[in-house]
Amino acid sequence: MGLGNPGVGYKDNRHNLGFEAVDILCKKLGLHLSDQRFQALSTSTRYQDKGIVLSCPQTSMNRSGLAVRYLVEYYNPEIGNMMIVHDDIDLDVGRVRIVRGGGAGGHHGVESIIHYLGTEGLNRARIGIGRPRYNEPIEDFVLSPPYEDQQDTIRDALHLVTEAIESFISEGVDAAMNKFNSLKVGEKEAEG
Repeated sequence: MGLGNPGVGYKDNRHNLGFEAVDILCKKLGLHLSDQRFQALSTSTRYQDKGIVLSCPQTSMNRSGLAVRYLVEYYNPEIGNMMIVHDDIDLDVGRVRIVRGGGAGGHHGVESIIHYLGTEGLNRARIGIGRPRYNEPIEDFVLSPPYEDQQDTIRDALHLVTEAIESFISEGVDAAMNKFNSLKVGEKEAEG
């Protein structure tokens, strides 16, 4: 589940990186988020012999948990088989971190999901956006596009996070954490 705010006015904002990651994965798999039930855009398919659902809640970010709860009630996945994809101000630009459990870290979309599902035991793919350079208020910063000199790095990080999601689906959260948590965009090729 990729987090973001619906509407064209939010499209390229830092806070919508979860949406962008799911869109990239959909394109890679030849899918479209065409199901509009549950206050979300979603699609389901089989991937590596597993049934998967890709979705982007269409509530505001702060109410993401409502759509996630509806999806969970309908599809009934094990919580450990879910992955929430979102931006993270506490990670440097270009970092991707796969985590299991833990608090929201001030991310209101994650807070909403924890509230509506009643658990912190969620797998998450965190995409680093760094901190404001120019003392912008946090809300303005996350609701703005990345700085021009960071756009290529963030685009590369989005592709890296989709690889991490594929690893999570095929091999589980531990494998995804082991493979991707030590990487920063630009380092993967050197290690390969």
